[in-house]
Amino acid sequence: MRKTIFPESVDSLWLDTNLATMAESGAYGRIASGAVAVTAGRIVWIGAQSALPDDAPQRAARVHRLDGAWLTPGMIDCHTHLIYAGNRAREFEMRLNGATYAQIAEAGGGIVSTVTAVRKASEDALYRYSAKRLMAMQAEGVTTVEVKSGYGLDTASELKMLRVARRLEETLPTTVVATFLGAHALPPEYKGRPDAYVDLVVDEMLPEVAAEGLARAVDVFCETIAFTTEQTERIFKAARQHQLAVKLHAEQLSDSKGAILAARYGALSADHLEYLEPDGASALAASGTVAVLLPGAFYFLNETRKPPVALLRRNGVPMALSTDCNPGTSPTTSPLLMMNMACVNFGLTPVEALAGFTVNAARALKIDDRQGSLEVGKSADFAVWEIDEPAELAYRMGGNPCRMTVKDGVVVHRAV
Repeated sequence: MRKTIFPESVDSLWLDTNLATMAESGAYGRIASGAVAVTAGRIVWIGAQSALPDDAPQRAARVHRLDGAWLTPGMIDCHTHLIYAGNRAREFEMRLNGATYAQIAEAGGGIVSTVTAVRKASEDALYRYSAKRLMAMQAEGVTTVEVKSGYGLDTASELKMLRVARRLEETLPTTVVATFLGAHALPPEYKGRPDAYVDLVVDEMLPEVAAEGLARAVDVFCETIAFTTEQTERIFKAARQHQLAVKLHAEQLSDSKGAILAARYGALSADHLEYLEPDGASALAASGTVAVLLPGAFYFLNETRKPPVALLRRNGVPMALSTDCNPGTSPTTSPLLMMNMACVNFGLTPVEALAGFTVNAARALKIDDRQGSLEVGKSADFAVWEIDEPAELAYRMGGNPCRMTVKDGVVVHRAV
């Protein structure tokens, strides 16, 4: 960790805390009895409290004493479908009572029901629904969230969703990273005409998204039930023309070689990956693409094929985690629950799980130069936890030990 002389004055000083900096690969980066100083929303000093000058508290405009609580980087939720209307609880109940996918679809369920609800909802309504979910995440230490479109599936509705994402960032103290996912599913009006829908995505939707600056990246659901690798590549080429990054829903239900395609285009991440094979893992490693694992969807769908964590480890592929918050397959806003599921169901260690929601999640969004770890020069985005050890974050099932959430050095959520 880079040593820094303590400044003559700082905006805030955080004392009497244990730090998990997440700045060391494969470790928490513990600093017992640590301290952090912040100026202009950035960390300007970090280290053992014993290394502070005697008059450090007098140099701070504000002093926060945390009474031995743990301080970690703010949580980063790097794959969500946070913006939607309605819910699919009735569909969930039908499935548990034995209804087939076809029967649920015939009853108006599945993604079509969410698309219908989003198309009908006003921008104001979508904002209200989504803001509540985002604030629930913030209460669990989330300071940055990626938000995808993909429930509009027509130009006006996709743009509406992305404008809601922009409004969330403008009005709530959270970094919102917007992703255009027009190729999430085939809308009903394009049934049997997937190439025509890809034409719409490439020729109309994407240019309008880029022109308004509504997204930083483009995502595609590359799968047997969604879009082929050939159709995906068309969208990736268009994204490149508009200087937008790419990422991919890949290998969730089959090995479509989507991870290899994602790697070839330098994708920020490849997400799900239950059916990833060795050639795909090697490609991800070579390109620096992050693997985003989504234990909520695995659990909710009662899947049995796990992502190949050992293979990813052997290849040195960074593993991020996310809630995958969505109404159909992962209706959760809890990073802590996802950490537990990743450890129990996927075999991650607690330190890997915390890295999955901090430093590796930052890499998956290409913001690791300023977020994801506690280091001098990075954003003062913190989560403060009433825990005895960092492993407790992955150990708990239910409950929320987050004492406060700090964005750019300012407390934006405090537990009652």
